[in-house]
Amino acid sequence: MNKYLKILTFLLLLVLVSVACSTKKDAFLNKNWHALNTKYNVLFNGKEALAVGQQELIDNYVDNYWELLPVERMEIRDEIIIDTAQLNPNFRRAEEKATKAVQKHGMNIGGQERNPQIDEAYLLLGKARYYDQRFVPALEAFNYILRKYTASDIIHQAAIWREKTNIRMENEEVAITNLKKVLQLDITEQEYADASAMLAQAYINLKQKDSAIYRLKLASNVTKNNEEKGRYNYIIGQLYNEKGELDSANIAFDKVIDLKRKSPRIYMMNAYVEKIKNLYLQGEEDSTLLAALDKIERNRENRPYLGKLYRLNAVYYLKNQQFDLAQFYLNESIKNTENDPNLLALDYEDLATMYFDNAYYKEAGAYYDSTLTNLNENSKKFRIFTRKRENLESVIKYEDIAHRNDSILTVLAMPEAEKTAFYQRHIDSIKEVDAMERERAKIAELQNNNYGTLGGLKGNKSDKASDFYFYNPTSVQYGVQEFRKIWGNRTLEDNWRLGNKTTTMQGETAVAEVVNPEDVPYYSLDFYFDQLPTTPREIDSIKQEYNFANYQLGLIYKEKFQEYELAANKLEKLLDNNPEERLILPAKYNLYKIYELLESPLAAEYKADIIANHSDSRYAEILKNPAAVLADDGSSPNAVYASLYKDFENQQYDKVITEADDNISKYNGEEVMLKFEMLKASANARLYGYNSYKESLSNIALNYPNSEEGAEAQNILEKTLPLVADSTFNMDPISSNQWKVIYPFKRNNKAGVKELTDKIDASLKDLKYTHVKYSEDIYNPGTIFLVVHGFDTKLHAEGYAELLKINKDYLVDNEKFVISSANYKKVQIHKNLDTYLAENKIDNLNNPNLNN
Repeated sequence: MNKYLKILTFLLLLVLVSVACSTKKDAFLNKNWHALNTKYNVLFNGKEALAVGQQELIDNYVDNYWELLPVERMEIRDEIIIDTAQLNPNFRRAEEKATKAVQKHGMNIGGQERNPQIDEAYLLLGKARYYDQRFVPALEAFNYILRKYTASDIIHQAAIWREKTNIRMENEEVAITNLKKVLQLDITEQEYADASAMLAQAYINLKQKDSAIYRLKLASNVTKNNEEKGRYNYIIGQLYNEKGELDSANIAFDKVIDLKRKSPRIYMMNAYVEKIKNLYLQGEEDSTLLAALDKIERNRENRPYLGKLYRLNAVYYLKNQQFDLAQFYLNESIKNTENDPNLLALDYEDLATMYFDNAYYKEAGAYYDSTLTNLNENSKKFRIFTRKRENLESVIKYEDIAHRNDSILTVLAMPEAEKTAFYQRHIDSIKEVDAMERERAKIAELQNNNYGTLGGLKGNKSDKASDFYFYNPTSVQYGVQEFRKIWGNRTLEDNWRLGNKTTTMQGETAVAEVVNPEDVPYYSLDFYFDQLPTTPREIDSIKQEYNFANYQLGLIYKEKFQEYELAANKLEKLLDNNPEERLILPAKYNLYKIYELLESPLAAEYKADIIANHSDSRYAEILKNPAAVLADDGSSPNAVYASLYKDFENQQYDKVITEADDNISKYNGEEVMLKFEMLKASANARLYGYNSYKESLSNIALNYPNSEEGAEAQNILEKTLPLVADSTFNMDPISSNQWKVIYPFKRNNKAGVKELTDKIDASLKDLKYTHVKYSEDIYNPGTIFLVVHGFDTKLHAEGYAELLKINKDYLVDNEKFVISSANYKKVQIHKNLDTYLAENKIDNLNNPNLNN
């Protein structure tokens, strides 16, 4: 009987479960069955996964306290996610659970959802997509709740999340309008705080700081979450700082500090940092500030934040020009900083600036490198420091040249006796250093040998302490070692100290070796004298190099770093050292501009000097009548350059080279001068070929490395010229489908060129060769080519030339040769026509137009 009852009960339960599992019946059992399964099974697991994913986002996100904090801690990816396999696995799991709840437990009957938990499922779905930064599908989920579940108890949450999503999608105006409507509804305090905070973020994005502050104050007053209170008040302080209202900012930071342990300590420490920075700016007593900093630093709980605190000390000492202490605290800040690249970048930047200002350019370069490694490569600051570091390379280069050549010239100017004394002092100092090094090595060797004995072993103790030498085994062992070092291994016998006794030093190293001065070349005066330049040509070359280095440094400091006093110093040095004529006038003009910026009376002196002593120069014209000279008429530098460039396009290369030289002299020191240099280089290339072009570019890159033209020249040298450096010809006739017929002429034979041009033009019309063209190409200063283009084979090119020769309408008997387009390009680039003709066994000795 019991057996049948159990079976009956089981079958009854099975029927009930089957009936309850149906999502198509609007029955009490069905609704509650699916609601319970949704809430305590599927949604529970989904919400747990979402919570884990949220915590991972918080743990992995690092706030940048050197910039305005966002209201919500969430790092936005730059890339667009398409493949869902790339999603955070926790958010993917939460999305899967939400989707499962809708698909398996949704009870949409008669257009209405009967399962009261499905709205929660859609909210979970939207949140999972939001945190995984798929904002469009997240917006769809939130909109679905607002459209379908108007009576839901989570509709206000859905509305707030929708506007959070709109803000992420940069629809701030829409979000502001909708959030204001939400705030007018009957919502909970936390919902009010969340809506106000997100409204503040929208205002921050739109740069409306006052509105953002107002909304954040509301949020911080209403929220019960102390982490949010701390964050909101800290952002309020930052916004007041940006507005320059330091007192109001400090009030906000004090609210963060007053939270103490209720809020994350990092908020409190950064609030301290910002408040003390503001007190610096407000002129607080130095002793008060340093005492406050010292108190904070001595608190063991603040050790993770020592980097920021030490930086405050460094900023204080920098402000008071106590650079040694500033350097110390900057280094301490670096040592005590982890996971804060912005702080490290600021520290390294200050160190780089200090070294740069003190003329330690290589060290400054190293610190700029460290600065760059801690900056975002896509940031504006990274680009600025990259340019600054590149400019510093030129500073290092020219400062090394200037320092070296100045030293050489200083020594050369000394009388012989003073020169000898100078080098002797240098030799004596080297000997002293070498002697100290040998002594240091001797001490280190003695210590090493001592540690090798029994007495030197850690933990080894004599059985009985005693002051008597032979009762102390450590002292005895040390004495044995010292005896062997001095005397070697001596036999126990009388007169053991005699010099004729054999001394062995087996296994021992002689520490203090006797140094023979003759074996050390840099101990000799001749070593230095032999390296000094002696001929006038060598000395003049060093002077020119020294002057040019100072000129370049003056321009770099003026244009690239705005270090006007440094620039003036370098240019003044140049003028004091009898420079080349080409450097004098631009140096004076740049000094005039520098002193004008510095509001120095020296500006007037240099202006008068230029007008009086260089009255015919363009600089004098500019100073006398700037408006007339700088007007963009036909005589302006840019107009002159444009006109000369048209001559270049018209193949008037000789004229371009001549006039470019004139304009280079005329506009020496002005930016437009380098345009003429590059144009001249291009004209040289067209007339004289590859090697001439390479030489011209090398001079521009070497002499003007900091200009755009210098960089362009270097780029061409490194990347473009190697591509056309090969001058060998390809003689395979089937390797090309583009061929030309070349008729060479003397450049002054204009009548001959015109006669042949007319015949070619007539032949092309008669033969209806619409695909064939002709042109006049300059080859070199004495030769011009009349080139017929457009033949697909060598045979066709030769056939056309033969037709012109034998046809009674043309009878062209001019010298000619056929060449492929690729080979013609090499002939023009390398000016090696003789090589091509020789390899093709074309006798140019009988061609008067090819023998200039």
